[in-house]
Amino acid sequence: MHRRTMLAGATLALASVAAGAPVLAQDYPSRPIQMIVPWGAGGGTDAVGRVFASLLQENLGVPVNVVNRTGGSGVVGHSAIANAEPDGYTIGVMTIEIDMMHWQGLTDLTYENFDILALVNADPGGLMVSADSEYQDAAALLEAIRTEPKGTFKGSGTGQGGIWHLGLAGWLMSEGLPPDQVTWVPSEGAAPGITDMVAGGVDIVPSSLAEGRAMIEADRVLPLASMSQERQEAFADVPTVTEATGTDYTHAVWRAIAAPDGLPEDVHDRLESAIQAAYESEEYQSFMQDRGFGLRWAGSEEATEIVAADDESLGAVMKEAGLAAE
Repeated sequence: MHRRTMLAGATLALASVAAGAPVLAQDYPSRPIQMIVPWGAGGGTDAVGRVFASLLQENLGVPVNVVNRTGGSGVVGHSAIANAEPDGYTIGVMTIEIDMMHWQGLTDLTYENFDILALVNADPGGLMVSADSEYQDAAALLEAIRTEPKGTFKGSGTGQGGIWHLGLAGWLMSEGLPPDQVTWVPSEGAAPGITDMVAGGVDIVPSSLAEGRAMIEADRVLPLASMSQERQEAFADVPTVTEATGTDYTHAVWRAIAAPDGLPEDVHDRLESAIQAAYESEEYQSFMQDRGFGLRWAGSEEATEIVAADDESLGAVMKEAGLAAE
């Protein structure tokens, strides 16, 4: 009886130690995972989150459930990811707004509050004008912007201080011009901005060429340049800004898969491996190409470097443009 009691006590002690021990990759995952999307259902980020959830579910063997947590210009959803238990059971789609919202004074949250697992998409900005614009190349447009009085030209494609507003301001600064040389007309997004441009209300939309694709193919919008390091495969005839004006300027929106900071290393590695397998799958590649989304892979280390660099550059533009909180 005494020996049985000792064995039972040892078993309970081992169980107690096991319960308090970190989750190991060979045991992970053992229950459903939550995928938080900081933006509304039906949008581009939601679409990327849902296809990834489906593919990760196949790879990891447990349900991956998408939860849309909207509000606060992305603050609510990003906070829900960052503040979750760092055990691998809450992940989410991080967007470039994480590099903007703290400069705007909306939150103290930054990319450093996350374990960035991988970058899975990037859509470079572009310079688009109406097809009947008198400026048929980026160099001619730039020269006109430079020589005409400030405010002569108008741009649109997002709200005041939004990502495409910063893209245009950053381009102007790279060309030695004030960030407000072109007046920004706020809009609810690229689509209404492009509609306004075609109607003659504004002169330039600097959103991604993918967002202007339908109007470009209908010969109603002329893409002058891509804010990318290399020409985009889907728009091979469109030069980069560097080719068009000689200035080394790039700007893109991206989406990454992230978790709360502090993941156990083996769980991090398991997730990063599963995310890469999902990214390389034919289903994901076809999904992105069919919708005109840019494919971009960067593993955890490189992705973190990209996000950090954008945080610094966007902060500089926002400060110079008077769009950062005091």
